[in-house]
Amino acid sequence: MKNLIKLLCLLSTALFSIGMSAQAVMAPEKSIEWTVSQEKHKGKVSIVFTGKIAEGWHTYDTDSEMYPCAVELTTLEGCSPAGELYALTEGVEYEGETVFYDEVKFAIDLNVTAPDAVVAGEITWMCCTDYTCAAPEFYSFEMPVKTNDSSMWALIIEAILWGFAALLTPCVFPMVPMTVSFFLKGSSTPAAGRFKAAMYGLFIVLLYTVPISLIILITRIVGGDAVTADIFNWLATHWIPNIIFFIVFMVFAASFFGAFEIVLPTSLVNKSDSKADKGGLIGIFFMALTLVLVSFSCTGPIVGTVLIKSTEGEFWTPMVTMLAFSVAFALPFTILALFPSLLTKLKSGSWMNTIKVVLGFIEVALGFKFLSVADQTYHWGLLDREVYLAIWIVTFSLLGLYLLGKLKFAHDTPSDHISVKRLAAAIAVFSFVVYMIPGMFGAPLKALSGYLPPITTQDFVLGGNVQNASSAGGSAAEGSNKYDLHLPLGLSGYFSLDEGLEAAKAAGKPVFVDITGHGCVNCREMESRVWSDPQVLDMLMNDFVVVALYTDDKMKLDEADWITTESGDVLKEMGRANSYIVRTRFGVNAQPNYVLLSPEGELLAPIRGYDLSIPGFIEFLESGIKAYEAGIR
Repeated sequence: MKNLIKLLCLLSTALFSIGMSAQAVMAPEKSIEWTVSQEKHKGKVSIVFTGKIAEGWHTYDTDSEMYPCAVELTTLEGCSPAGELYALTEGVEYEGETVFYDEVKFAIDLNVTAPDAVVAGEITWMCCTDYTCAAPEFYSFEMPVKTNDSSMWALIIEAILWGFAALLTPCVFPMVPMTVSFFLKGSSTPAAGRFKAAMYGLFIVLLYTVPISLIILITRIVGGDAVTADIFNWLATHWIPNIIFFIVFMVFAASFFGAFEIVLPTSLVNKSDSKADKGGLIGIFFMALTLVLVSFSCTGPIVGTVLIKSTEGEFWTPMVTMLAFSVAFALPFTILALFPSLLTKLKSGSWMNTIKVVLGFIEVALGFKFLSVADQTYHWGLLDREVYLAIWIVTFSLLGLYLLGKLKFAHDTPSDHISVKRLAAAIAVFSFVVYMIPGMFGAPLKALSGYLPPITTQDFVLGGNVQNASSAGGSAAEGSNKYDLHLPLGLSGYFSLDEGLEAAKAAGKPVFVDITGHGCVNCREMESRVWSDPQVLDMLMNDFVVVALYTDDKMKLDEADWITTESGDVLKEMGRANSYIVRTRFGVNAQPNYVLLSPEGELLAPIRGYDLSIPGFIEFLESGIKAYEAGIR
């Protein structure tokens, strides 16, 4: 049939001069007017061909059996092709072919190795109407390829905004009282105080920027990023750093409550007196190091994102954006480091001890987040959701009683009344406690979703509607949960990409891949605020086969599920294996990320990351369904 159509088109072209019917359409001088531009897609420079197609005509896709659109690159200076020509515009089906009307966009990716790169060549195509075809045509082009443009500034601005936003994350906020406590002692002179604060900020910047720069350099030289991912994953999810962080927070909380003062040993103090500058800088350095390490589980996603850029041909961009991020991140702490030195000039009072005690309660509450991460990644079963909530309810109830003056600590100043400010704070705290109580019976508590263990760990839900993958979803989950993992919100699914793809083939559905982690705050927030939407949840339950890939799970895989990397390393842990899969297959190294695949593993839509827009998520899912349905026709 296709060969017959091709023959008829050739005959119609030969007879075009005498006209074959009253309905014949005269071919324009140029069936497509082309413009060529440069864009960026997923970190690569792309040459984009935008074509305005003459009215009534259509052209064909790059894989057409009729006459495929193609590009030939005749000049490549300082660059090389990173793939074949592909369509950016969604086509329509016509006589078994994919065709385009009105406007079409094609692109080809380049690996740029020099700042003054040049590319030249020609794009060829053929246009047809319902009755005739024009002769094949071509368009020649030549253009310089720029590697540094305004997008660099966009990345820098984005990194700065993320740096400021990181201060509000549950991993970073508890470090504020530690900073204030450390610098409360002040300095001998204002100049010394300013110097220490400046060095504190500088150390934070260096601790983020220098190691990342070295890692990028080593990765570029060695040619792989598996070791890089493993180091970051270890810091964020391994039980050793998380238990250490938990203990550090509890120790600081006890100190804030007045149990003891954290001071250096006398021998170190005497040594510090003799070498004041060196000793002072060492203490400031370790304060900065503690901040960077503790905050890494929340700042890790952005770090992972810029690292991925370094593997896609952009060498300087990750370093520059990390510098911008770290400067913005360090600035508030530098200001906080300056502020306590100014407090020494003000009249001291009981309010300073009250602030320390309040921060001590917050330290207790948020410190359990680190213990929860280790508990979830290693499946210890120590901190189920209701246990975690019970600790928070008791902690903040005691904080409320303290604000009302019903609970006293050693360094509190006796008082026969409470101020209006303390009363207002107590009302706010007890309101928060009342909000948390329904969570003990299964309430979702969306505002705290990023802080709490998943609801699948809850033993009791009022009404018996336990949202647990092990008890919902029917046969879809059978044989898929051999590692005793669960999806949220009653969803059923798989925890292996291969199993999910096989199930999708059998079910005739596209695949929704959830790149997630037990310690991922934003993942829990997405599940609680976006997935829980009735329309989103209905689509995930009925229109997709769901696959969850935990990149931080420490569970040992069955030998059949082990993965051997190109370098010969055998990955036996679930988290390491999944991290390798998503990094090499999808080009991402952060969570959450969401991927829509056909049962054959083909990408149906651009990968979506953390975004709380419910309409946007619905549009994302619908685009995958539409692309899948178009592919099976």
